[in-house]
Amino acid sequence: MFRLIAAALIAASIAPAAALAQETYPTRPVTLVVPFPPGGVADLTARAIGPSLERALKQRIIVENKPGAGGAVGMAYVAGAKPDGYTLLMALSSISIIPEAERLYGKKPPYEMNQLAPIALVSADPTVLVVRAESPWKTAKEFIEDARKRPGKINYGSSGVYGTLHMAMAMLESAAGIQMWHVPYQGAGPAVAALLGGQIDALASGPSAVIGQVKAGKFRVLASWGDKRLASLPDVPTFRELGIDAEFYIWSGLFAPAGTPEPVMTTLRTAARAAVADPEFKAAMEKIETPIAYLDAPEFQKFWDRDAQRLGEAVRRIGKIDESKK
Repeated sequence: MFRLIAAALIAASIAPAAALAQETYPTRPVTLVVPFPPGGVADLTARAIGPSLERALKQRIIVENKPGAGGAVGMAYVAGAKPDGYTLLMALSSISIIPEAERLYGKKPPYEMNQLAPIALVSADPTVLVVRAESPWKTAKEFIEDARKRPGKINYGSSGVYGTLHMAMAMLESAAGIQMWHVPYQGAGPAVAALLGGQIDALASGPSAVIGQVKAGKFRVLASWGDKRLASLPDVPTFRELGIDAEFYIWSGLFAPAGTPEPVMTTLRTAARAAVADPEFKAAMEKIETPIAYLDAPEFQKFWDRDAQRLGEAVRRIGKIDESKK
């Protein structure tokens, strides 16, 4: 009798824990962190996919901007978050640049890439070189020739030191043998506003963040960092066409903290797959003229590994950047 009572007590104590372990995810809202201010590629993509993820997960998606240090603040926040599937990240390719750049300066990176687990690649677009429509440069050739004649006189904005937009311009400077003055902002949105307001001369940007101003006749696109011309900007040449070896893509992808349980990751991967196929998401991405480039987690991991290696080599090749002279 004692053994039967003891067994019943043990079973009763285990039952709540087992029920909790088998609790269907998600049971409460999920936070999708954007490590940049509103208005940039990551923010626009997160807000486009949020409603579609909500429908797939049947839970509210809260898009939360956590800008700072070229995206490092928000990325580090998610890297250190509880791995339960309730804190996700919409990151850009700068996720691979920041740790390498910090090591270059002998600093401890705010996070390591292995602290984040890929869920899905959402988009991938080459950056474009943008100036105001009233600027004196009508072509990329004119822009580069002027930069060579006047080292350090043309200034450009970015989303932060060693962020995606800075990296694209630094690669152009290295490949074209020019020097410009770098003005970092807290994200692409503020940098676009600075270009519009005349505080800076030029900007490397994802097409989605500037296409509205291009269509409105306020910005002019001079060239792209792609391997082929953009369908949305067929008259804009690539730097490769101009004989300059500069290629850079801003991709956006969904991540979770490493260690997130496999059943939760499976649910998130399934939801991401459904979200990118959602007609409403497709329409939202078409509106900002950003092509969807979906890859599921295993293929995304391979893509990320290759891209991280290429960007790490670029960081080391460019080396330390003295911001007092930029």
